Amino acid sequence: MGASPEDDKAASLPSFKFCIPKKEINMVPDMGKWKRSQAYADYIGFILTLNEAVKGKKLTCEYRVSETVQKLLDVLNTLDRWIDETPPVDQPSRFGNKAFRTWYAKLEQEAEALVSTIIPPKLSAAAPEVAVYLKEAVGNSTRIDYGTGNRGPVHVWKFPLSPWVPV
Repeated sequence: MGASPEDDKAASLPSFKFCIPKKEINMVPDMGKWKRSQAYADYIGFILTLNEAVKGKKLTCEYRVSETVQKLLDVLNTLDRWIDETPPVDQPSRFGNKAFRTWYAKLEQEAEALVSTIIPPKLSAAAPEVAVYLKEAVGNSTRIDYGTGNRGPVHVWKFPLSPWVPV
């Protein structure tokens, strides 16, 4: 069996130093620094590329699903299955259900394994970094926050994959 296009692309890239991300935007002035960074320009470029890729496409049409997209869908299906396996807690609160903490604890344990199914083997060192982005994309277990404000982080967890994994 030959190398996949993802493996070929990964092999041709320069080496990268992966690291566990840490929060760098803590105060309003930090936002300006972020907006002037190359990382911000690359992230916005990624979002615009995704936007261009879907322009004029109908949701009702059949499309070829690449191996990479199927792997991403498999991860999302796993997360969805865990929701079914984690029933809501009967509680009086109108904000976030405490069962989210149980679900998130499972993600905390499995995140690196999940993202490893997407990352080409030659780039396995990226798994701990990308796992953090995945966990941030689904919310915060302390605040039980999994609302609509997480749209940006959803793209952030896919963004680090984009140089190596064609979508």
